[in-house]
Amino acid sequence: MILHHLEQEFVATPKKIVSTLKVPAAMTVPDLAEDVRKNLLNAPYSLPPKYFYDHRGSVLFDQICDTDEYYPTRTESGLLNRYCQHIIDQLQLHHIIELGSGTSRKTRHLFDACQLLNHCPVYWPFDVCEPMLLQTAHELMMQYDWLDVQPLEGDYSAGLSHLPKPDGHSLYVFLGSSIGNFTETEAIAFLKEVRQHMLAGDTLLLGIDRLKDHGVLESAYNDAQGKTAEFNLNVLSVLNHQLGADFNQAQFTHQAVFNESESQIEMYLQSRADQLINFNDLDEQLHIQDGEKILTEISRKYSFAGIGQLLQQAELEIVDHFEPSNEYFSLVLARCVE
Repeated sequence: MILHHLEQEFVATPKKIVSTLKVPAAMTVPDLAEDVRKNLLNAPYSLPPKYFYDHRGSVLFDQICDTDEYYPTRTESGLLNRYCQHIIDQLQLHHIIELGSGTSRKTRHLFDACQLLNHCPVYWPFDVCEPMLLQTAHELMMQYDWLDVQPLEGDYSAGLSHLPKPDGHSLYVFLGSSIGNFTETEAIAFLKEVRQHMLAGDTLLLGIDRLKDHGVLESAYNDAQGKTAEFNLNVLSVLNHQLGADFNQAQFTHQAVFNESESQIEMYLQSRADQLINFNDLDEQLHIQDGEKILTEISRKYSFAGIGQLLQQAELEIVDHFEPSNEYFSLVLARCVE
């Protein structure tokens, strides 16, 4: 049954949040300067996608999600809307822990289901941006007067071993097909780490984009409005602002192609000329020739069999699986292999 918008509107004074709970990094992760020195100064050129998300990049990504071509967000949201009651009803939850929570836009389907089923878990959103975490927590507690939110500030890519240990059963949530931004080795390692943090009776809700017609995939990353191109090129502004670089966006073009052998979309910035880029804050230079590319993101796509293999290698098993009729996307509920 599709869960429609709730007719009752709750108005309440939110519980006071003094600050986020800081989650220390469990391992050292490179910062922007280190990533540039390691990956961008010598071919093959690349940059991790986490640097897309300055304020403008975050706004552009929200706009990408609303384009006609970008099916993942609306497809995943539709699955959550349709099956959220079924998911929540089979779990006796004390906590919902979301990794890379952002604005918790799609997670609200789960809260709607909790409200209808009279379940009141505590919500722990885990993300790097304190202002966004606090603003989202305020909004959620205004919308759901029963919801207790404890924002966790930290970088999940820096390890999970310092996450606080919840009491009772927990649902770990990793949406947005973010698992696709990892290489196969990285994805297995990340899921294994999530598994190690899970206790008996805990579950993981995972959004995974599926293999499909190559034209559909490439269109999703080459929208007609050019929003994805703007988003990709904006990372050059991040480098200019944070490292004193002098990139000229007009000298690069956006390119997104499907690599069939790796089952992944690859997003690039391609140089339109021979260029010398200065990183004034690093006292470094980038020499890039006409036609050379900077890899800025991968987005791996999975078959249903591939999803099972991925989870099996991480010692997880599928409890429930949800997909639309066109099989464009998978929402997977998984648990630890006993």
